[in-house]
Amino acid sequence: MSRLMVICNLTLDGVMQGPGRPEEDERGGFTRGGWAVPYSSDAMGRVMSEGMGGGGREAMLFGRRTYEDFYGFWPRQRDNPFTAVLDQMQKYVASTTLAEPLPWVNSTLLRGEAAAAVAALNAAEPDQDLVVLGSGVLVGTLRRRNLVDEYKLLIHPLVLGTGRRLFPDDGTASTLELVDSVGTSTGVIIATYHPVPS
Repeated sequence: MSRLMVICNLTLDGVMQGPGRPEEDERGGFTRGGWAVPYSSDAMGRVMSEGMGGGGREAMLFGRRTYEDFYGFWPRQRDNPFTAVLDQMQKYVASTTLAEPLPWVNSTLLRGEAAAAVAALNAAEPDQDLVVLGSGVLVGTLRRRNLVDEYKLLIHPLVLGTGRRLFPDDGTASTLELVDSVGTSTGVIIATYHPVPS
């Protein structure tokens, strides 16, 4: 049976916005992009590798903004091993504004309401796990419909005090069970949680 896994870099105050580059996500006047880079480690690299094709049956799931950001960056990183992995993986994009053909190889547009489209995809591809990197708006939609099976959160020892959060004040409550945690040499805690059915 397929699983939907969210992998996300977070600060201690739950900010997920712009972890990789200063200009990655400047919505709302956010000026602290690139905050995760100083905390990189081999352990974090392994987590990302496992999420991006570690078992051979994974596909990526993106919201529109994260898809466009990844496409604008990764295909140009020819000396990075993640580029080939991302190019080869199947990529699904939940968007009501994009149109096919999508520009990145192996990309498929999911039409209609995101949660319904993802649920239909899971039913049609029962042996394919879906991995979501970033895509906070999409994750919120999927979480409210109880479609997320696992959160792998890379929690950084940093408080930004501003920025978009993975779990915003939207009135949706969740109970999570910690199933694994690993500390890194840079102070990041890699915590894996499974939602507890209510």
